[in-house]
Amino acid sequence: MKIVITGGDGQLGYDLKRVLGPVHKVIALNRKQLDVTDEDAVTKTLQQLRPDAVVHAAAYTNVDRAEGESEAAYQVNALGALHVAAACHMLNAKLVHVSTDYVFDGAKQDAYSEQDMPNPINIYGQSKLLGEKFVQLTCSQAFIVRTSWLYGAKGANFVTKVLEKARTTGELTIVDDQFGSPTYCLDLALLIRELLKTEHYGLYHASNSGVCSRFEFARRILHEAGLQGVLLHPLPTEQLPAVPAKRPMYSAFRHGAIERHGLSPMRDWEAALAFFIRYDYDDSALRKKEV
Repeated sequence: MKIVITGGDGQLGYDLKRVLGPVHKVIALNRKQLDVTDEDAVTKTLQQLRPDAVVHAAAYTNVDRAEGESEAAYQVNALGALHVAAACHMLNAKLVHVSTDYVFDGAKQDAYSEQDMPNPINIYGQSKLLGEKFVQLTCSQAFIVRTSWLYGAKGANFVTKVLEKARTTGELTIVDDQFGSPTYCLDLALLIRELLKTEHYGLYHASNSGVCSRFEFARRILHEAGLQGVLLHPLPTEQLPAVPAKRPMYSAFRHGAIERHGLSPMRDWEAALAFFIRYDYDDSALRKKEV
């Protein structure tokens, strides 16, 4: 297939290129090449390229900044999704729209299924949920893939930040009452590649299996990296310095749609993290800083 990736130079875009590139003709577009908030640009670009599928990974992802830049967040996450979905519908192309666990409020205190009612508690989550709705209403050949706690080889994320701070300060304080399902971008990209072979359109929860707190996640990161000497302190969220955006306290996933359609289950989060740190994490830049 010919596949266009929006947000092609982002964290997920990097792994999508790695996974889809050897099998399909991939055209990865960054923000300069395609601004998804520009409806005319989206329509013209996709009409010229005429892809068989689009993986819409472009997003406004700064959760705290979104509280003060709500218009920008909605422009990218909601209207951007609408523009891409409309173009895909016109071209009869498949669409994979990447969404988030932050569409939930976290009050359930149990893993969320695709049937659970969203109730976002911050601007980022609200803008992403509206994007989902636009996609559902506009494109009949759409996979909406919600994911959570993403990390990967490209860019900064929770894993890379924990490792950098551990090596530079030797001490970390991490919240111990926020729970979720970590997701390795490479594994998510593999699932998306599998989805694109099917016509099982609809809503999917996609994360590595299992649940952990941010504190447990950090402890495992340090263990896998061989940094047992680092001091790690738990802290309740209420004692954190105030931040603009609320976070769901429990946003782990059930994977009913993946199971129902017979897709390959994503491995557990511990195994994924171990693989990432051993084989995919490049700490050469950090080691240069230490020297």
